[in-house]
Formats: sequence, structure tokens, C-alpha cells
Amino acid sequence: MSNTVTHADETQAAVADLRHELARADVAVAGVAPVLSHLLSSSGQALVSEDLVARMRGMLGNLAIQILRTEAEVSGGSRQLELSVTDELAGKLAGSSTLVSHCYAIAMESQLAEQLEQTHGIDQVLTPLLQELIASPDENMAELAMGAMTAQARFVQVQRRMNLPLAELPAELFHVTLAQWSAMRGDAESMQRERVLQVLRGGYDESSSRLGMLTRLIGSLGHGLRSAIDLEHAGFALFVSGLARASKQSRELAVLSCHERQATRLALALRAAGLKPEEMRKQFLLIQSDLAMPRDADAISQERALSLIAGPPADRVG
Repeated sequence: MSNTVTHADETQAAVADLRHELARADVAVAGVAPVLSHLLSSSGQALVSEDLVARMRGMLGNLAIQILRTEAEVSGGSRQLELSVTDELAGKLAGSSTLVSHCYAIAMESQLAEQLEQTHGIDQVLTPLLQELIASPDENMAELAMGAMTAQARFVQVQRRMNLPLAELPAELFHVTLAQWSAMRGDAESMQRERVLQVLRGGYDESSSRLGMLTRLIGSLGHGLRSAIDLEHAGFALFVSGLARASKQSRELAVLSCHERQATRLALALRAAGLKPEEMRKQFLLIQSDLAMPRDADAISQERALSLIAGPPADRVG
């Protein structure tokens, strides 16, 4: 009886410690968007690497250029791409916390994938899992896997140029981006504005985007989802998509959990995904080779890990 009580007390203590660490991680995540918006509007930075800030500035500027270039084409070339207007629109886009957070996650994904390729030889595009799926006798699966591989190859190339195609935005952020441009233009030339919006919306299909295809591919794995939560086998893009689905988090949060300041979230996500302790340690150390996995993260149940990372931050404080 005493052993049972002791074990229960130890488990409660472990959960309390993990809850406290996760609450601290929540605070860090909550502060990302406003800090980034400030950094993007100023020339200095201290809390985020210069590489990440440069990538984000490049993506926001590229989104602005794509919209303004379409506007120029619709006007028959009567409008010129002015640097001041591009900067103004990029600045407005930087004011959207949801768009900034997405760009941050995309920049971090690209940066981490490059590091994993350099340190562990994990290919960013053609991974063992994708090769298997492309060779699948299921034609739909093979076609989807081929599309995902092609989209991932494009992603690697555009990220090297610090670009982000409008068509690669999630639907909500695509409409947020267009709304920012529309608001900047005001009521002037409303007919032309509507034509620009029609052209941009006509070229958008979320299901054909990289994230759309990765989500569909992960969903089609069914009971084979565990194969995607093997970083060396799946590659980083599929790994974070699979981890997000298995741990019931957003994909952006799954990417952010791979940051060194989010070690507790990563460990809990791996446990929530159903990995055994030795599997957890292997995946954790591939991503965080300089850190020890948080104490007791592998001792709690999968259900407890799911409840910890799924609950609102307020429920985890204290």
C-alpha cells in the first residue's frame, strides 16, 4: 500500500514539475509575435537570431511584392513597383501577429531542417519514408507522395531565397494578407482592387500547397502514422506534421517545440504521440543533442502528456 501511495506521490510531483516547465514555455511562445513584430520594424535585434529575422523580412517583403506585381499587371502596367509602397505593405503585414507567427515557424522549420541535414545527414526532400510512399502500389498514395516531395523541393529552393509564395499560405493567412493590402488601398479604385483580388484568389488552392499536401499525406497514413514520427526515416517536414497530428497540436507549435527553449513541450509531444521512453530519447537527442530530456517526461502516461499540452496555458500555471 505504501509503495502505491509513494508512486502516486512521485507521479503527481513529476506532473507538477512538467506543468510548471510547460507554463514557462507557454510564456515564451506567447511573447514571440509581439517581439518579432518589434524586431521586424526596427534595425536592431537581440532575442532572435539575425538569420531568422532576415528570413522573415524576406518572406514578408516577397508577399508584398507578389501582390503589388499582380496589381501592376491588372492595371496594364500603369502602376510601377515602388520601393516605398512595397515597404509600406510589408510593414502592415508585419503587424499581423498570426502572419508573423507563421513566418517565424516557417523560418525556424527551414533553419532546423538545414541544421539536421548538416549534422545528421537527414535529407530535406527525398527521405526514406517518401521513397516508400512514392513506390506504393496505391496510386493515390504514390501520387500524393510525389506531389509532397515536389512541393518540399520547391520549399527548400524558395526558402534559400527567403521567399514565400502567396499560394503556400494557409487559407486564413492568405485572406489576412489580401485584407491588409485591400485596407491600404482604401476605397480608391475599388473596381481595380476587386479585379486584383479575383486574380489572386483564382490562383489559390490550399489543398495543393505544401502544407496542404503534407497534411493530406499524414492523414492517409492511418495506423502507419508512427513511421512519420521517426525523424531519420521521415525527414523534418513530415516529422513535425506527424508529431502535430499525433499530439493534437498545431503544426506551427510542433515546429516551435523543436526550439531549445521548448524542450519540455517537445518531450511531452513525443510522449503524447505514443512513443516509448527509448524512442522518445532517440528523437529528442536528434533535435536537441546538447540537452538532456526533461526529467520524468517519459514516466507519465500518454493520456497525461496529451492533457498537459492540450489544455489552455491558464490551466497549466501553478
